[in-house]
Amino acid sequence: MKRVKILLSAACAVLATATMAQDFSDPKYAAWGDTPEQREENILNSNFLKESCDNKDYNQAAYYLQQLLQNCPAASEAIYQRGTTLYKNKINRAKSLAEKKTYIDSLLLIYDLRLENFGDHPKRGRAYILDRKAREILTYQPGERAAIREAFRAAIEAGGEAADPETVVAYFSNLCDDYRNTDEVMPDEVIAEYDRLTPFFAGNEAAAEYKKQFDAAFGLSGAASCENLEKLFAARIAAAPEDEALLAQAVGLMSRAKCDSDFYFSLAEKYYEVKPSSETAMFLAQAFQNKGDYERAIKYLNEALAVEQDHAERAKLLVRISLVELVSNDYSGAASAARQARDLDPEDGVAYFVLAQCYAATAAGCGGFAGQAVFWVAYDTMAKAVELLQNSEDGENYLPAAKTALSGYRNRFPTSEECFFNEVKEGARYTVTCGLASGNATTVRAR
Repeated sequence: MKRVKILLSAACAVLATATMAQDFSDPKYAAWGDTPEQREENILNSNFLKESCDNKDYNQAAYYLQQLLQNCPAASEAIYQRGTTLYKNKINRAKSLAEKKTYIDSLLLIYDLRLENFGDHPKRGRAYILDRKAREILTYQPGERAAIREAFRAAIEAGGEAADPETVVAYFSNLCDDYRNTDEVMPDEVIAEYDRLTPFFAGNEAAAEYKKQFDAAFGLSGAASCENLEKLFAARIAAAPEDEALLAQAVGLMSRAKCDSDFYFSLAEKYYEVKPSSETAMFLAQAFQNKGDYERAIKYLNEALAVEQDHAERAKLLVRISLVELVSNDYSGAASAARQARDLDPEDGVAYFVLAQCYAATAAGCGGFAGQAVFWVAYDTMAKAVELLQNSEDGENYLPAAKTALSGYRNRFPTSEECFFNEVKEGARYTVTCGLASGNATTVRAR
């Protein structure tokens, strides 16, 4: 430390010598003081402040900062930039909570003084300063929830239409956190702020990721109940029924809230009319399937399939069609869609899962040994489903049911006696002649 102070003293001597050659009566130095002598002293103190900060002598730096704020607060932005550096380091080095609080108050005061003296700066003026102050409060006073909200609101107001989307998200995320974790924020305030702040993202492609974070915060807040969302969007959509972005926003939030009202379904269908896509069709199909309206679910899936060109997406649509047809007991339609999906993606275990059930479901209509033989093919197909589902994302949803079905099909095999009386030998090849499995070759096995 002694060596640092010696170096600092040497540097200050050099700076003092350099300033002697300057004419401080020049008007360009007016911000530094009323007289040439005051200007010279204040410029020296500014240089000493920089050197003290560079050498991490923050106690000495604090002295020079105080002199500059007292004598020439409007002289240079650098005074405040170094002041924030100074107090952040003091905060990190504080030895007690009381000392830390004092330094935090000093840091925030630096921003207030900067606002007074440089609030009209063309690039780093009021909006910028308030934004930085809000972030400092969030960092150093995380428990001061009301102060955090107020600071971010002031920053957004100062920014106007050009407010930073990141700042909007920071404010709104904290507002939603406070709604969930405190009794300071009511649901109406969250909804009103969501409605007020949404336009900040309109037409700003660069803010797309922030818009997702903004919507996600609202969706997870708990304030976004179906009833509240319907109140929020009903009037807005009535005023702009063809607004694609608005419809997407409403459908996305109400989907996340698992809404099932007539308003929600009409909204979802309207969005599909404005922007038909495979993704939206899949979503609508699932919604109507959950509601038990299988006819409308199939309608949207088939419409999407008719325009979809990508093989992978077509396979997904066909699997979903097969599942809906299966639930609605249309085994022929389900089997047809499952076969098409299997042909497009032979590694999709769900297609085999559906197909096996279609085979088994039609076995009863065959009767006798021919019906029992169907279960050989159903078993083979379900075994393939189990194999593929083992390492599939869908495994968690379908694998337990597939294994249970596999055991059930084995129990439906004919006995050794029944095979004997029907003149077929175990291990021989056999072609099924009945039901949806008709024409499939399999291996004779006894129960």
